[in-house]
Amino acid sequence: MATGSNAPTHAPAPASAGAARTHLAAFVAMAAIFVLAPLLGVYPVFMMKVMCFALFACAFNLLLGFGGLLSFGHAMFLGGAGYVAAHAAKVWGLTPELAVGLATLCAAALGWVTGLLAIRRQGIYFAMITLALAQMVFFLSLQAPFTGGEDGIQAVPRGRLLGMIDLSNPVAMYGFVLAVFLGGFGLIYRIVHSPFGQVLQAIRENEPRAISLGYDADKFKHRAFVLSAALAGMAGATKAIVFQLASLTDVHWSMSGEVVLMTLVGGLGTLFGPMVGAAVIVAMQNYLAELGAWVSVVQGVIFVVCVLLFRRGIVGEIGHLLKKSL
Repeated sequence: MATGSNAPTHAPAPASAGAARTHLAAFVAMAAIFVLAPLLGVYPVFMMKVMCFALFACAFNLLLGFGGLLSFGHAMFLGGAGYVAAHAAKVWGLTPELAVGLATLCAAALGWVTGLLAIRRQGIYFAMITLALAQMVFFLSLQAPFTGGEDGIQAVPRGRLLGMIDLSNPVAMYGFVLAVFLGGFGLIYRIVHSPFGQVLQAIRENEPRAISLGYDADKFKHRAFVLSAALAGMAGATKAIVFQLASLTDVHWSMSGEVVLMTLVGGLGTLFGPMVGAAVIVAMQNYLAELGAWVSVVQGVIFVVCVLLFRRGIVGEIGHLLKKSL
């Protein structure tokens, strides 16, 4: 009798351990792909672009997929941090890690301020407020003297990591970007599986009930907004160092639309989905570039197909099929 009564208490443990092992295996496979891709003939600059946008999409997914907050203004963090990192590296002569760190802090500060304004509303009103704030940042980037206007900040030096490792070496640059991406992804994983992440998901599912249990929903959502902004800024700063350029493209409203597309195609609310979605979108932009403006049409068609056939996204559908098979 004692054994039978205790069985239900310990039943969830193997499932949780199994999920942890699955995530670990997926993480190792992901890291191995990024490490081995250049050795297998994949253009390193392409892979670095994928990693930057993958981190951006994962940061956005932290807010939308796990917090339930749809932002149409995340480009202001990606592009704004890119300008800060580029200016700090080129004009102030900061080393790349300091430039990226400063840009990340600036993105977090911008997220803190804009979050205080946007978090007061929900749904479409929240999305429109973030879009309006992002447009303000766009016009500021266009008019401010230190941003270079339509030319942007060009010829940004990659510098020396920690004052010793020359990032003009492609191998060193690739290792730096990989370390930033894996560090950012690991932080997102820890946030999602922390008590904070669990409360955030509870607020997403049923905010009135979470409030009735004593949680300050606005405080949790604001913290999630700031964390998402900081990680998006880290991605933008790293991208500016990689491509030695900070331009209006990264702060334009269309970039906010692209990250939504990446997240939905890969799998909203999944850990690895945004990374897959980012890889798909960046690959299309890279390998279909000769189509010119038709790339947007092709992206639209693929997006419609994914919504109709893969409503959970690529990774979401794969996970759902694996659960059904088990």
